[in-house]
Amino acid sequence: MDLVAMTLLELTQLAHVAATLYMVGLIWFVQIVHYPGFALVGGDAFVPYTREHVRRTGWVVGPPMLLEAATAVLLVVLLPTSPLAWTGLGLLALIWASTALLQVPAHSRLNEAHDAPIIDRLVRTNWLRTTAWTTRGLLALALLI
Repeated sequence: MDLVAMTLLELTQLAHVAATLYMVGLIWFVQIVHYPGFALVGGDAFVPYTREHVRRTGWVVGPPMLLEAATAVLLVVLLPTSPLAWTGLGLLALIWASTALLQVPAHSRLNEAHDAPIIDRLVRTNWLRTTAWTTRGLLALALLI
């Protein structure tokens, strides 16, 4: 596909599906491997581990989440009557709200001490983001088609 000949909509759709599918893969890794693994880190290593997790995670999730958000907004601007674009944006708002209201506070608590109930809550509440991002991935692919 010739990038020069691509329209703004096509470029937006490609960037959107790339960022979204990246996040789908990442959230499944976090849900199945990473968050449950917190319970296995104990003793004096736990707090430094979780603090380093938070520090490094920003580099891995920040750019694709920002690209995903920017392209999701642009898609509703470019396709204002598309239910898929609007539903995707709504799911993204749910993901960001869950992150801010559920996951970030849990990480903040875990940055202070090992807390098994908080780890369990983090794993349970992250299913909301996992489900929403998976659905977003399907919507992004449908929009591309």
